[in-house]
Amino acid sequence: MKRSRFTEEQIIGILREQEAGMPVADLCRKRGLSSPTFYKWKARYGGLEVSEARRLKARGASDGSPGGVHRTLTGKR
Repeated sequence: MKRSRFTEEQIIGILREQEAGMPVADLCRKRGLSSPTFYKWKARYGGLEVSEARRLKARGASDGSPGGVHRTLTGKR
């Protein structure tokens, strides 16, 4: 799987910019990402704090399975 150019902390920062009132099209243009990617991130990381994302990533990585963060966030196995 391709590794993202952005860390979870950066993704959450980008989502915060949009919450502060920046239009999605402008934000995507500024950051060099597509709007489908933005909305995928919003579905996955929306409402999380940076500390929560780090905690979930650490918990997901500790079980040794790929996709641990996503499964932890969605509750799917």
